[in-house]
Amino acid sequence: MKQRLLMVVLVVAVAALCMPPGFAQATGTVKGVCKDAQGNPIAGANLEWTNTDNGRKYNLKTNKKGEYFSLGIEPGKYKIILSQDGKQLDMVNGFPVGLDEANLDFDLKKSMSEAAAQKGISPEQLKAMQEQQAKAAKETDTVKSLNEKLSIANQAMQGGDFETAITTLTQATQTDPTRDLLWARLGDAYLSSAPKQTDSAEKAKRYGEAVSDYTKAIDLKKKTMEAGAKPDDPKILAAYYNNLGQAEARTGQLEESVKSYDLAAQQNPPGAAQYYYNQGAVLTNSGKVDEANAAFDKAIAADPTKADAYYQKGVNLINKATTDPKTGKVIPAPGTEEALNKYLELQPNGQFADGAKSMLQYIGSSIETSYGSKKKAPTKK
Repeated sequence: MKQRLLMVVLVVAVAALCMPPGFAQATGTVKGVCKDAQGNPIAGANLEWTNTDNGRKYNLKTNKKGEYFSLGIEPGKYKIILSQDGKQLDMVNGFPVGLDEANLDFDLKKSMSEAAAQKGISPEQLKAMQEQQAKAAKETDTVKSLNEKLSIANQAMQGGDFETAITTLTQATQTDPTRDLLWARLGDAYLSSAPKQTDSAEKAKRYGEAVSDYTKAIDLKKKTMEAGAKPDDPKILAAYYNNLGQAEARTGQLEESVKSYDLAAQQNPPGAAQYYYNQGAVLTNSGKVDEANAAFDKAIAADPTKADAYYQKGVNLINKATTDPKTGKVIPAPGTEEALNKYLELQPNGQFADGAKSMLQYIGSSIETSYGSKKKAPTKK
């Protein structure tokens, strides 16, 4: 029994010795460190190793320290491309890989110096180029960080968590106080959170913060527009003025609020109807009915189909109705019937339709009942 077992073991050993060379492992190892032009590690970069003999490719990634490492690389001559976010940073061609460990580092500062020397670029010019590149890289990192904070704040506001939004946006404005959008969104957060405050002093403070933040956003946007306005800039600036007008009205700055809505309409004429409507609303809430109706008239002039403007104008005019002391008949202010019927014409089933009909009945005016119904085809005789 023991003799037979020995024979089996010997057979297996001989078989192992007789294995063909094709089964033996014949690969190498590559490693290295990648650094940018400032000497910092390039994390998350991609290194594409292409065997120029047979076209086989290996894709490697750098870690947080800019290091990469890989086993099992087939021997041969390689073309290596270092890239990040789809942008090529450097390249090496004809790099040999054998069965031993091969080390290939990427130093962009050194690469730039070598390339500059080949192109006849002076050290001073190279330094300027490197500083510009560093500035661009820093801007990219800053924008990425700010966008992350902006996303967190937007999600928080959508969920009604204005405190998180205020904290996050405040941090963002401290990181970079030159971004108009950050101040505008911070103003939105304060403006939206104010009505939820039970303490009157805190509520007033938050409305005041909103005014301050919108003002900063407007000043910054105007400066960037002076340097060269983009197509959407006037519309964005108009939105800032519109929100500023709302915040100013909440703080009792009615005159400033009216001006802000006017400026919004000037910046973005296609949106003027809404801005003038908002102006009319704050004037109505302040008891300035005549001024409010003038604003509603401007909204109607900007957009004759602005149904709500007709309705709100009609409501204001209803409040100016008088009563004949002899007959007791209601005497409506001029234009009341026209405004309310125009609303019904535009929105026969709108949210204010029942209210418009009730007011028309109150002043003894006829109600057009054909609004919203299809006209019958004439009968043939």
